[in-house]
Amino acid sequence: MKRIVVLGGGESGVGSAILAKVKGFDVFLSDKGTISEKYVKMLEDNGIPFEQGQHTESLILNADEVIKSPGIPSAAPMVEKVAAAGINIISEIEFAGRYDKAKKICITGSNGKTTTTSLIYYLLQNAGLNVGLGGNIGKSYALQVATENYDIYVLELSSFQLDNMYDFKADIAIITNITPDHLDRYDHKLENYVRAKFRITRNMSSDDCFIFCSDDEITINHLNKIIVKAKQLPFSQKKEVAEGAFLKDDRMIVRYNDSECDMFIRDLALGGRHNVYNSMAAAIAGKVMNIDNEVIRESLASFRAVEHRLEKVLSVGDVLYINDSKATNVDAAWYALECQTRPVVWIVGGTDKGNDYSPLVPLAKEKVKAIVCLGVDNRKIHAAFEGVVPEMHDVTSAEDAVKTAAGIAVAGDVVLLSPCCASFDLFKNYEDRGRQFKEAVRNL
Repeated sequence: MKRIVVLGGGESGVGSAILAKVKGFDVFLSDKGTISEKYVKMLEDNGIPFEQGQHTESLILNADEVIKSPGIPSAAPMVEKVAAAGINIISEIEFAGRYDKAKKICITGSNGKTTTTSLIYYLLQNAGLNVGLGGNIGKSYALQVATENYDIYVLELSSFQLDNMYDFKADIAIITNITPDHLDRYDHKLENYVRAKFRITRNMSSDDCFIFCSDDEITINHLNKIIVKAKQLPFSQKKEVAEGAFLKDDRMIVRYNDSECDMFIRDLALGGRHNVYNSMAAAIAGKVMNIDNEVIRESLASFRAVEHRLEKVLSVGDVLYINDSKATNVDAAWYALECQTRPVVWIVGGTDKGNDYSPLVPLAKEKVKAIVCLGVDNRKIHAAFEGVVPEMHDVTSAEDAVKTAAGIAVAGDVVLLSPCCASFDLFKNYEDRGRQFKEAVRNL
């Protein structure tokens, strides 16, 4: 019996272990940290042996194949030992794809991937299709392959999930955009990160479709260097395209084969220039899937924003509080500031991923009246914005951030949590940060 060892006991790892068990493998899961109660119960209920708080080499290095959770870097000592032993290391996505005959729409990108994934899922559900949602969002893809039966999957894939993907194939692949992010995991080389993103196009044939932003310089530069067999469907806000999506006057126009769908930009549920791009990508996917134009229009008009992504929380004393905790890089924060029309009290900070804040300086100068730094080490933020923004404060909790911001903001202002950084210095993850922020706003 083939032995599969799973490294990491979170959503991805536990889902992989359950699928391996269902498929009759000898399975063992190992997590160097603590496994949450929810996942311990799932492992026990499925009779899967596991360990936490340690990696026992003798139980890991006897594997025929190792499934590595995306959060574990390839430079982790145990992963290096597995590689040195010549054991094949794959991702959950690679493993689950072996047992999944469903059509797969896969989305990656530095920004907008969760919104675009959620939009496409919503659109396909509205069209009455039997569709699952997974990857970097919602339930583990492997768990769903083990326990559900969908005709189509919409999968959000991070670069970490794509890193150990080899034979997996998307039927429709989407890259929303590429900006420098996670460079700490890619030897601080943008080229390595770009290549990781483009793994989403691996194994695609001429029957498949690749949807991408032709206004995105990094994407286009790389696309010009490689061969992608899939049909290319660009979206652009700058020029007309023969097939794909573009803007004309106040409308978005989507073309695929001999069919066209158009929609007034003002009717899109999601505001801001970046969300027009996300809506374009979703609309092209809808056309490729032969969804009726009316369903595409209706879905893009009625969609509700994703939690932690420019989520309007409450207005208190005519000050609007916005939770954009998912903005963990400079580009995402740029979009958040760009679409604000009221004076901003900006809550920013966290674990810096090698950020260059200079692109934000002009917007900060124009729109931000005060900065509240929410992080353990805020030196880089002070260095970038002191003298640009009139006042700056430092706090170390969501509650203090909200209280400080509320003390500065006056009627007509916006308090924007758009941290630009990872959350691990003070919070479990960006969801925890966003929920603590919302709780603090409700307690004002």
